[in-house]
Amino acid sequence: MPRPIISPSVLASDFGQLTTECKRMIRGGAEWLHIDVMDGHFVPNITIGCAPVLSCVARSIPGIFMDCHMSVEHPENWVSDIAAAGGSLFCFHIEATSDPLSLIMAIHDKDMKAGVAISPDTPSAAITDEIGAAADMLLVMTVYPGRGGQKFLDRCVPKIAELRARFPTKDIEVDGGISPKTVQSCAEAGGNVIVAGTAIFLADNPEEVIMTLKNAVVTAQANHST
Repeated sequence: MPRPIISPSVLASDFGQLTTECKRMIRGGAEWLHIDVMDGHFVPNITIGCAPVLSCVARSIPGIFMDCHMSVEHPENWVSDIAAAGGSLFCFHIEATSDPLSLIMAIHDKDMKAGVAISPDTPSAAITDEIGAAADMLLVMTVYPGRGGQKFLDRCVPKIAELRARFPTKDIEVDGGISPKTVQSCAEAGGNVIVAGTAIFLADNPEEVIMTLKNAVVTAQANHST
């Protein structure tokens, strides 16, 4: 099984102190930063997670792994800018492209990892064996993309298990409504990359929350190996 990774969602941070907030997460034990990029078309919301902002974060925190979740139409048009800004992983929605394999190749050509996301109403079968094999990470959304703070949709959890059965060594990320109360089912289903926003950024002790989320994955993986 791939290793546990916690990726705090910057969408829940104090944007007025963005780099300080990002550094706080890394000090607290996070390995990745989950940065939502929304264009106002694929989803109605627009975020500050655009290339100039990513560049600012990359300059302030050398070596940071920016897990860029692209909730955008025509994601192929964003690849070069996100790469130039320091993006580490470019995760596009399967619903937003008609040629995911070519897009994965374009992402790899820019020396980024490629992720493929599915929204709550999209079946896991939309990620074919060929697409899943080509991608570096698969993302199962457990809320509708577009805004933070939504309620966790437990009906999406079986899709995590379906993808884990097909891709036993692949990073599988889970994003949406994740907290210490909801992470266990995601971890037991096979999710190893956990995204959480308000549960971490608004916590009195973010370090403790990050450790709790990570330990849930560690425990679930240990249980599966016995």
